[in-house]
Amino acid sequence: MWPRVASGEQLTFGAIDGAAGAVEDCYMSEANSATATASPRRSSRIFHRMRVQAKGRAHNGRKFKETCETVVVNAHGGLLLLKHEIDNGEMLVLVHPETLEEQECRVVYLGDPVEKGQRVGVEFLTPAPHFWGLDLADKPPASDEGASSVH
Repeated sequence: MWPRVASGEQLTFGAIDGAAGAVEDCYMSEANSATATASPRRSSRIFHRMRVQAKGRAHNGRKFKETCETVVVNAHGGLLLLKHEIDNGEMLVLVHPETLEEQECRVVYLGDPVEKGQRVGVEFLTPAPHFWGLDLADKPPASDEGASSVH
């Protein structure tokens, strides 16, 4: 079950970390607060489920194309649930299903495999605040002060 969030609602760093632990279907686990504190976010993250097409090379070197689902998005990338096993640092191309816009990205995070696939964090090669169909432009993340105490 997804945390109750209004469509398009901006969430602060602490709110996402706290809500992540409550996601029952294991799409997303609690963020590593030590890593997040050392590297502040460049843009706000929001929970946003949508299907996108991902194209790239799997762990075995073979090309793949699959429809996957987003979990969290921001102007600089997102967290996807991908069925294919891929390597950290691998390049992917995401295709928006309605606009057919393509966005090149790099895999920057690989989560533990879950029943429905693997959580894969991607970073766009160039920021794309409108790629997800949301207005993510010019919205810096909320202050992270005190975020580590919110669970």
